[in-house]
Amino acid sequence: MSSNAKKTPRRRISGNDSDRMAVVYIGLGANLGDRERTIRAAVERLGADPEIDVVAVSTLRETEPVGYVAQPRFLNGAAALQTGLAPRELLARLLAVEQELGRTRDGPRFGPRTIDLDLLLYGEAVVEERGLVVPHPRLAERRFVLEPLAELDPDLEVPGRGPVQALLATLE
Repeated sequence: MSSNAKKTPRRRISGNDSDRMAVVYIGLGANLGDRERTIRAAVERLGADPEIDVVAVSTLRETEPVGYVAQPRFLNGAAALQTGLAPRELLARLLAVEQELGRTRDGPRFGPRTIDLDLLLYGEAVVEERGLVVPHPRLAERRFVLEPLAELDPDLEVPGRGPVQALLATLE
């Protein structure tokens, strides 16, 4: 997938509708099966949703597993979306796509997976609800998340944490 992969929105946003559209960033990852094909399928399914516009997708990168290390390497990236869905509604759509693509949650935490879609940032929102924390709680600790975000938007700021570039610099 190209870092410049852009998609023309399927619908026009006019009037007050644009005020309700959030720019959202999601993490993309997989380490089982045909990783790139699965990630592409996830992006396509999200793009087919009439309430989600896929704006851009980062370059995908090979990365080492974190936490549970006795597993295959990951392919990771990020995507920028626009949506009028609330954070919880978007999370439900992400989880549904994971399930459609064979994701199960019966293995070890941070274990192998066919697909992993993480809600990283939702505009400038800070959300702390049961089962949903935005910005993603481990975002600032993970190069495989920060690098694709910086690629998509070098000036991106993480609410409560600062510029992505500065967060990335602390990991170097």
